[in-house]
Amino acid sequence: MRHLLSVLPLACVMVAGPQIVSAIFLATSHHWARNSAAYLTGAATSVTLVVTIMYVITRLVGRALGASHRSPVRDGIDIAVAALLLVLAVLVFRRRGKTAPPRWMGKLETATGRLSFTLGFLLLGVFPSDLITSVAVGTRVAVHGEPWWHLAVFVFVVLFLLAVPLLLAILLGRRADEVLPKVRNWMDRKAWIVSEVVIIFFLALTVAGLTGH
Repeated sequence: MRHLLSVLPLACVMVAGPQIVSAIFLATSHHWARNSAAYLTGAATSVTLVVTIMYVITRLVGRALGASHRSPVRDGIDIAVAALLLVLAVLVFRRRGKTAPPRWMGKLETATGRLSFTLGFLLLGVFPSDLITSVAVGTRVAVHGEPWWHLAVFVFVVLFLLAVPLLLAILLGRRADEVLPKVRNWMDRKAWIVSEVVIIFFLALTVAGLTGH
């Protein structure tokens, strides 16, 4: 269970950046309910797919090579995860300060359900930082022999965070048009700091596991 608790904070890294900003845009779009639901469905599909693939691959490799507690194979996988986390930290740092949203985000106010689904699938499944995060999570859960449902909990937390703009739109009604842009602006400026803290924390846990502490 402690391995599950260690990967859950990485859900914040998954949604920080254009992922949550897109969710905010869609929550204030013309067909906000339909678009938000499609966006979450696309995100759920891609995240579940990536973490499950990495989970299965890691388990198969471990069985084939005889990985066990403190084995060279397991240590090698942990080292690979640590390397991925370092790459992720660099990507997040380089993305800091980019507060201007991409031009394509302006089209989200009139987005279709199909576009919303595709956007959720690509941002959470193909976007470099999210792809690396999903690979790290799926690999870590598998290498420590944890059950697949731990990944399901991780996906649920990711989706819950992405659904916050939708929930605010439902609870606040018209006030959401004033509140959500402020939340979006704060996320643009500060989300990278939260992400870096989480990544460093997860990296420290991985290194501690390698050194036996």
